[in-house]
Amino acid sequence: MDTDPNCLAVKRFKLKTLEHNSSQGEGFVNGGLPKVLELIDELKPEYLFPTAPVHIAADLAKIQFELVPWSEAIATILPKLPKAVVLETGREKLVVSFNKGHNCIERCSMPEVCPSSGIKKPCTMTSLMRFASPAAFILISHSMAPGMGALKGREVLEFFNWAKVKEKFIVATACDCHGVFSAFQQHFKAEV
Repeated sequence: MDTDPNCLAVKRFKLKTLEHNSSQGEGFVNGGLPKVLELIDELKPEYLFPTAPVHIAADLAKIQFELVPWSEAIATILPKLPKAVVLETGREKLVVSFNKGHNCIERCSMPEVCPSSGIKKPCTMTSLMRFASPAAFILISHSMAPGMGALKGREVLEFFNWAKVKEKFIVATACDCHGVFSAFQQHFKAEV
């Protein structure tokens, strides 16, 4: 899925455009995040392969539940993380990586010693993130092949069910090497 029918995936995998939602086979669907939400609900996919440089689970929840940033939560996580892994902080997200200042190699198998930085990881990023924010819902990016991670569709649906009853929450996604936290709260509209 992409908003560009000539995106890299279409070209690389020679995908045909699907006119109707179908759980059979592979194909291209033209659309953005609202369409992704529709397809997850309708098709219940086994895996989601995020290819855009965004925190897909957080962005989907933000749309689904009309959420706003909860920046105070990010401030509580930051002191629990080593500065050596913190890449970026913002109002609603915090990005962490064991290869800060280095580029990932293509098709990396996430070994114990990072091939680009030479740093031996003391633990998985998932473990470090659980320590930093025990109440967060942490989605695992499962390694499907070197350099290719995917979220389990069932786990994304569990996250949505968990999030829909929360006034405030932190969601994170992590692989062994990198992760991102996002924090949201319900947007309460003033009654007129």
